[in-house]
Amino acid sequence: MLQRIAHAKINLALHVTDQREDGYHLIDSLVAFAQFGDVISIRESPEASSLVSLSIDGPFLNELETGANNLVNRAALALGYQVSQKHGKPKPVEIKLTKNLPVASGIGGGSADAAATLLALWEFWDVDNTSDIKLEKIALELGADIPMCLHSKPLRAQGIGDELTLFESSTPFHIVLVNPGVEVSTPEIFKRLVQKNNAAISREPITECPSVSELRDMRNDLQNHAIKIEPVIKEALNVLQETNPQLMRMSGSGATCFGIYDNQKLADQAANQIKSQHPDWWCVATATTVS
Repeated sequence: MLQRIAHAKINLALHVTDQREDGYHLIDSLVAFAQFGDVISIRESPEASSLVSLSIDGPFLNELETGANNLVNRAALALGYQVSQKHGKPKPVEIKLTKNLPVASGIGGGSADAAATLLALWEFWDVDNTSDIKLEKIALELGADIPMCLHSKPLRAQGIGDELTLFESSTPFHIVLVNPGVEVSTPEIFKRLVQKNNAAISREPITECPSVSELRDMRNDLQNHAIKIEPVIKEALNVLQETNPQLMRMSGSGATCFGIYDNQKLADQAANQIKSQHPDWWCVATATTVS
């Protein structure tokens, strides 16, 4: 069995800088990835009737369906089609998605799942690295966030999220992720934006992951709008504040928020404090991946 972690995506900063005529918003975002995430497991299927069969387990298994709209299925079939066209029919596979991340929570769970599926199947089907199949092209056709999740390393995302600059160096952030148990619609948040031509991230050039002090001068342009829709996000930020993080902010369009701490021991203590206060919330202490 082959396994891949679908790393949670964390928008350390998210500036909305414009909107294209086709409706897509332009962003300037600094992104890190947690060592924690969903898990994609793949093995050869004894059933040859279909190329892909999907099952789901994990804490959030009831939040997703296994049908054609699931991004894991879509990613697998998209790559499978390309492989069959260029290299012959690939082996049928059974895919298990262990869903550890809450759904519609601003940490790219679905996008990360799709990216991990593409990477795992690329290896499982033994696609030659000299192949003219382009994973990033397939990923972008599935969703704007998916190409960055193929890397799962600290980066800057611009354009619609598809213009990526990987940082040359970084050190891990010790973080706590908190979700108060509400789902937030990304399109609804963007729809509420009145000011869409906000300032981009001013620091240039960015070749390494910014420090916490530098991140404090940045922002998430979606945060206040998400709070208006789900005020419990503000409560989650307040609870994080009580644990004395170096920085706290909402990720993506919410509702997941994060705090950054001096070391992993402090992050673990903060997570335990939050879990004791809000046992019904999702809360994880982890660290970010490095360049």
